Amino acid sequence: MATIYEERYAYHPEDFKTYDTERIRKEFLMEKVMDPGNIRLVYSAIERFIVGGAVPVDKPLKLEPIDPLKAEFFCYRREVGIINIGGKGTVTVDGTAYDVNTKEAIYIGKGSKEVEFSSESADNPAKYYINSAPAHKEYPVKHITLANANVLHKGSLETSNERTINQLIINKVVDTCQLQMGMTELKPGSVWNTMPPHRHSRRNEVYFYFNLPEDQTICHFMGEPDNTRHIWMHNEQVVISPNWSLHSAAGTANYTFIWGMAGENLDYTDMDNIDPKDLR
Repeated sequence: MATIYEERYAYHPEDFKTYDTERIRKEFLMEKVMDPGNIRLVYSAIERFIVGGAVPVDKPLKLEPIDPLKAEFFCYRREVGIINIGGKGTVTVDGTAYDVNTKEAIYIGKGSKEVEFSSESADNPAKYYINSAPAHKEYPVKHITLANANVLHKGSLETSNERTINQLIINKVVDTCQLQMGMTELKPGSVWNTMPPHRHSRRNEVYFYFNLPEDQTICHFMGEPDNTRHIWMHNEQVVISPNWSLHSAAGTANYTFIWGMAGENLDYTDMDNIDPKDLR
């Protein structure tokens, strides 16, 4: 078992305009998230957000503090949100075990000292997608299923964006300091995940794409509305979106994605909408 991490930094939108394809992918794309037998993390200076994945196979994996945290344990000054996209598994927090099955979430509050991931079957391991942000207050651990989620239905097949938004870790469902997470499932025949697009000037957003066929791809759009760029992405990859950047994507097939946010407030509807005709 290994915890493999890298650090990313903050970026000015004027500098971003000069980035070529290679630089954009290096700075904002996490290509390998799910790594059997390991935990992989990216520590971003943007909102001090941590994103990554844990895939326990034949033995449990512990969520250990990485060097940038300078902390005794991972949740010393942090809260964590986890969504399982793989097989059945268990997340144990300070000795209490929680069965977290496919498309279920768990919120782990500041001050939790020991977090351990395990899978029921090595042949079909759990795949834990991890988001974390700094926290100022301790909130209790909570297991969230799709039955507990706040569910929204958006878009239409006519505009190729019919989707179900499962709000799993938001303030209507669980108390958090700043972290929010949810899972959006596109209907067959729909490919746009957020259209019309928007951006959040008061928080960042991180997207994790999965349930995409291996021979298909997703074009994720970012940048300022009048000066956009794109990243071609594949199954089980992450993109980090700064607060000044729009986020929207279209796939060559329907897919599911997990969105995670942290920043100034917990109002899900706090977003700066962008008229499609203003995109450049």
